[in-house]
Amino acid sequence: MAKEKKTANKAKGFFGNWIVKNLLLAAGVVIGLALAVSLLLNIVTRHNRTVEVPDFTNMSVVEAEAAAEKGHVKVKVTDSVFVRRLGAGVVFRQRPRAGAEVKRGRSIFLTINSIVPKTTPMPNLIGYSFLEAMAELSNHGLNLSRLSYKNDIATNNVLQQKHAGRDIKPGSPIVSGSDIELVLGLSREDSRTTVPKVVGMKYIRAVDAIHERYLNVGRVHFDPEITTYRDSVNAFVYKQDAAGTKKTLGSAINLYLTLDESKLPQK
Repeated sequence: MAKEKKTANKAKGFFGNWIVKNLLLAAGVVIGLALAVSLLLNIVTRHNRTVEVPDFTNMSVVEAEAAAEKGHVKVKVTDSVFVRRLGAGVVFRQRPRAGAEVKRGRSIFLTINSIVPKTTPMPNLIGYSFLEAMAELSNHGLNLSRLSYKNDIATNNVLQQKHAGRDIKPGSPIVSGSDIELVLGLSREDSRTTVPKVVGMKYIRAVDAIHERYLNVGRVHFDPEITTYRDSVNAFVYKQDAAGTKKTLGSAINLYLTLDESKLPQK
């Protein structure tokens, strides 16, 4: 009887241990699978993570390539303009703009300053929306100088295009990098916009952000140490008018710029 009981206990112990071992093994497999799935999801998520586009303004192409590698993006030179006061071969403008959120590995298209003047035919912007007109100006290496408005049923449609205060006809040769004024329509029902916050942005980026809200840059106040055009391109906005308030389209926003980063608000 004792022998049978001992045998039964051994069998019970064997099966008990077998069940425990298998439960532990199953738990290990589940945990391993969970970790593998988590790692895979992390890799996929990391692959799709967005990054902020660096500001390549006023950099040489070599400097821009180095900054792009650190910022996990790529750069491609796709166009050139001629800005007399800017150094030859440096980045004048970029698309997408600095500060935009893009996927890792995205190509950023650069417009650099050429050594000699380059001409381009003036595009026909009449009837275009403001955003379409901006894209066309960028494609032709031209800059928006200011916006003017006239009463019209269609807000922000281009009514006139001007250079140096005069209408310029489509197809007219014009030096790339030239400033173009757009006259846009303005209806009473859709005449106001919100002033963007541009403090902390470099000069050209701030100008673009203001134009994108259908506003103009007013007076620009430079610190005394800003003495060259290159200085102005590298300068940061440390103060501005009316950030976050509503303004009539075409209103002018005054900017204050510095090279002293200690003047910028602390983040």
